[in-house]
Amino acid sequence: MGTVSRRLFLASTAGALAAPAQDSSITGITLSEAAARLRARSVTSAQLTEACLKRIETYNPKLNAFITVMKAQAMAMARQADSEIRAGKIRGPLHGVPIGLKDNIDTAQVRTTGASAVYDSRVPDEDAEVTRRLLAAGAVIVGKTNLHEFANGGTSAISYFGPVRNPWALDRHPGGSSGGSGAAVAAEMCFGALGTDTGGSIRTPSSLCGITGLKPTHGLVSIRGIIPLVWTLDHCGPMTRSAEDAALILQVLAGYDKLDVHSIERQIPDYLAEMKRPVKDLRLGVLRVPFFDHVEADVLKPVEEAIEAAAKMTKGQKDVVLPSLRGTQTPGEMYAYHEELYKAGAGRYQIPTRRNLARGAEARAFEYVKGWRQLMLLRRTIGDWFDKNEVDLVLLPTMRRAPRTVDDTIKRTESEKPANPELANTAEFNILGIPAITVPCGFNAKGVPVGLMIAGRPWAEGQVLALAHAYQKATDWHTKKPTLTPDMPVPALKPDAEDE
Repeated sequence: MGTVSRRLFLASTAGALAAPAQDSSITGITLSEAAARLRARSVTSAQLTEACLKRIETYNPKLNAFITVMKAQAMAMARQADSEIRAGKIRGPLHGVPIGLKDNIDTAQVRTTGASAVYDSRVPDEDAEVTRRLLAAGAVIVGKTNLHEFANGGTSAISYFGPVRNPWALDRHPGGSSGGSGAAVAAEMCFGALGTDTGGSIRTPSSLCGITGLKPTHGLVSIRGIIPLVWTLDHCGPMTRSAEDAALILQVLAGYDKLDVHSIERQIPDYLAEMKRPVKDLRLGVLRVPFFDHVEADVLKPVEEAIEAAAKMTKGQKDVVLPSLRGTQTPGEMYAYHEELYKAGAGRYQIPTRRNLARGAEARAFEYVKGWRQLMLLRRTIGDWFDKNEVDLVLLPTMRRAPRTVDDTIKRTESEKPANPELANTAEFNILGIPAITVPCGFNAKGVPVGLMIAGRPWAEGQVLALAHAYQKATDWHTKKPTLTPDMPVPALKPDAEDE
């Protein structure tokens, strides 16, 4: 990949692309379908990439999903992929498929900002391990997606490059921190994207944008070369239009990385084959306490219907309660990475990030050590909890309520008012380090998608994907798409407004 301008962001790609003749039919397919068409040579990587770049040009000014658009590099990668495919040198199902990367994932010679003024001019020399794996698999990287600054929040409204907007309701946030990836996949700007997840940052935007998002087991996918939030809680995973697409990307990402101290060496299964296994013998647990507390009625209804549908496919369901997470906090870990940057220029951080870093600076070492030991013990024994409760997977709402407006979100997070609990149902699974996926299961009264979360014991990505896939075969929620038009108005920011 060549160097891009350090100030190339949002929709500032110079020059208009001619709309490909197959634009609507190309972008309207899943990653799996795109991969099949590429192998059948009924479409080229250049055509797929041009179609995605055209949609980015048209809709990024409205959604603000991308910070950096890698137009020239993407087309060069696409042409190379086409040449290799014509020669029969197919690297795998991602070969030639356009993918987006969250802008806290390093890309050599392409700036990686973390959506912060602190890193406005940062251009890494090396790719993150996940970037390297995607490129080795022949994926085409179309750009770097917007996010909540340094992944430190659940809305993607707090970014140096401006807020990301939800494709289903432009006045509302898309969830975070991987909101740009969620919006880009939902708006068909790419066929899949990578997100990171420290407290729900893959699953929250995937739920609110109506796509599928998978947080793998901690240690399965390398986090080396990703700007950290909290190392012991950080995960990286796929955000796609289906469970099958997620399995294809996970297959490329998963694997041991000796230089990542969190990486765990183990045999990697065939996730596509695991995903296709029958689910009739799976035992389901429903996590009603506390995850159903204060769930809005129009969110609860589709979730309950999805749980009922899943129960009919499997051995049934019963209510269970997760073990206590008391004492597992690791205070100061975020500050450990940012210490020198923060001391050199605290004012360059957005207000909520600055506030959190100031608290982290006060952390005491003995508290961190005690929390880390308790967290590691819990991760070692969570498999025993599944055995004791005689369940294979657990189900719950991904989100408890509709997203607030972008205006209200910015106002709340830059003040001392209580923030919308975007991550209330997701963060526990980062502490536990277990795989969790969200799949679309309906819509709320505001027309925003609702998600069902499915989680399993450590390394049970295959079972998690299998139930998600079975549910998607029986329903069509994951095929729904937001209505976007080139002339749709973007609501003006009104910081004094508040969504009650």
